[in-house]
Amino acid sequence: MTSSCPNTISSALTAISPSPPPPPFTKQMRFSFSTRSWGRSRMSSDREPPPVPDRRVVLGCGSVTMDFLAAVAYYPKPDDKIRSTSLKVQGGGNAGNALTCAARLGLNPRLISKVADDAQGRGILEELEADGVDTSFLVVSKEGNSPFTYVIVDDQTKTRTCIHTPGYPPMVPHDLSQTNLLSAIDGARIVYFDGRLYETALVVAKEAVRRNIPILIDAERPREGLDDLLKLAAYAVCSAKFPQAWTNAPSVATALVSLMLRLPNMRFIIVTLGAEGCIMLERSIEGSSREVDVDNLLEILKQRKDDVATIPTCVSSSVSQLQAEGIGTLHGRLLLGTAEKIPPQELIDTTGAGDAFIGATLYAVCANMSPEKLLPFAAQVAAANCRALGARTSLPYPTDPRLAPFLKRRGGIIGAQKSLFPFRVFLPLLIRLFNSNDEVGQQISYEDLAVSIGLQHESLKSGTNTVQPDDMKMHYTKQG
Repeated sequence: MTSSCPNTISSALTAISPSPPPPPFTKQMRFSFSTRSWGRSRMSSDREPPPVPDRRVVLGCGSVTMDFLAAVAYYPKPDDKIRSTSLKVQGGGNAGNALTCAARLGLNPRLISKVADDAQGRGILEELEADGVDTSFLVVSKEGNSPFTYVIVDDQTKTRTCIHTPGYPPMVPHDLSQTNLLSAIDGARIVYFDGRLYETALVVAKEAVRRNIPILIDAERPREGLDDLLKLAAYAVCSAKFPQAWTNAPSVATALVSLMLRLPNMRFIIVTLGAEGCIMLERSIEGSSREVDVDNLLEILKQRKDDVATIPTCVSSSVSQLQAEGIGTLHGRLLLGTAEKIPPQELIDTTGAGDAFIGATLYAVCANMSPEKLLPFAAQVAAANCRALGARTSLPYPTDPRLAPFLKRRGGIIGAQKSLFPFRVFLPLLIRLFNSNDEVGQQISYEDLAVSIGLQHESLKSGTNTVQPDDMKMHYTKQG
């Protein structure tokens, strides 16, 4: 099993390019646009939120905390005394953050957790409620303390260090009455667990399975009771280190195959890699029976990903028999997503980026997004969250223009009905369409395409012109 094996490489390349390549772009191709609204100012309807999924109730069970965030110029050495550059007190916790993200995107989240009747607990509840998270099912203890976390954000390395103090008394299954459980889960489209409060989580998970409600697990690291939850889950989002820590497989790709083989109910698993993007392994029922080495396939996907684009992108293989040496074979496909290239001056704090990714994944499942759309969407939401101090400060809303390519609105291709579409979003997609295969086609520059459609190069690059999707029609014909 080496990447230099001709048969293995040939199979892997075939797996990535299952469909005929697009025709090469030449000067004989003619583009024509109907742009009746060209140059018109952006309408107010462009800021209208897109319609939310029909089934948008999400039930979450897990941690909530109060975060005390201090940004510092550099991480202190032992016995150092330094000053903070900024300070924020804000709600946190994996489940609290992910459901806050889901609420801002337009879902109706309900949360099962526990706090104490103290100042921190009241602050946690008030902040969640203000963001639209249903806290009716949170247990409030008359005694003890609410959980809280000290977070040190290093301005120099853009990393954060967390010091967590658990809440007391901890949540136990009998804290959640049967009546509250049934009310909380009623009408839910998906149930989410962050791996904590595992005894209570398992009770909720079993009820979800009984009702055929899919489960998503945040597998951050091995925890007590996590294996039982994973066996019931349909989806999992893992940290970079979890797959190999859980399986002892030699690589991430083989670890994902091992996970899927051990968890037959799992539909897909995503491993997040921070600035390196993410990898998804999706189980399939139908497709080719051709065997492909999963490590070689991942390497080829990495070579094929778009390293130039600043916005998140995705490349996927076709459905194949994915072989992990010494582990087994899984029928499915591999997808590789990139992260947004955030300008250094805009990157403030990565706290909660993974929770934002999960919140966006919850939305994507409710909206029935394809995996090819889910990965860039979740990456874009996570990137937006890195632009301010704290896990929730810059969580986006559906009206955020950076989410426009992913959220369809009434009457339009991408934008709201009768709204204007930024050409700087459309143009990179069009360029990648004709450059989707390395073996065919020619590089299309902004200048070439601008000339082809009769538009000025600088106006395309700046995105100052907009075109209304309802009025835009594109045709291309191959001459000769």
